[in-house]
Amino acid sequence: MLEVTELACLRGDRMLFADVALTVRPGELVRIAGPNGVGKTSLLRLLCGLGMPEHGQVSWKGVRIDRAREAFHRDTLYLGHAAALNDLLSPLENLRFAAACHGLSADVGQSELALERIGLGPQRDLPAKVLSQGQRRRVGLARLYLSENVPLWILDEPFTALDVTAVRDLAEWLDAHCARGGMVVMTTHQDVPFATPMRTVDLAESAC
Repeated sequence: MLEVTELACLRGDRMLFADVALTVRPGELVRIAGPNGVGKTSLLRLLCGLGMPEHGQVSWKGVRIDRAREAFHRDTLYLGHAAALNDLLSPLENLRFAAACHGLSADVGQSELALERIGLGPQRDLPAKVLSQGQRRRVGLARLYLSENVPLWILDEPFTALDVTAVRDLAEWLDAHCARGGMVVMTTHQDVPFATPMRTVDLAESAC
């Protein structure tokens, strides 16, 4: 279970939000909503330990994440806006490298299938430097198809730059993750249908 209590975020001299409380239990799909600039991405980064809150804390399985970072990071997959690719490697090589860094076992066949599901089959052996921004983002999203045993997924606008088929397939995969007892916390501006009931947390209510 992910627990957030009295969380506050300071950017420069501006307090983005304060007193954010959130609990995410196994099987839940949570959408963080709010207008641009309210701090949605900042909140996601705090949830996965990539930033320090001005106040409050984030706990995983009853333990503060700053006191058990290694265990928490093994249980968490965060996909932000940045693709974080090596331009000299292919999508297939980038995907397998990222999976290995997370301790995931992904053979060539599994990795190729993941790229096909996200719509990158024909580009899997090209150098990443020739890919469009949308294609680069899809390489990162392909990690979701290799991470079914990672319980907590934190996703920043995962449906951006996907076609209709890829959106539908990814939504079904998020549903399947929740059905397995996984947890998903995400932002999205798109109206994507899910089988899993989606709980929305409006960050504007905590904006300063």
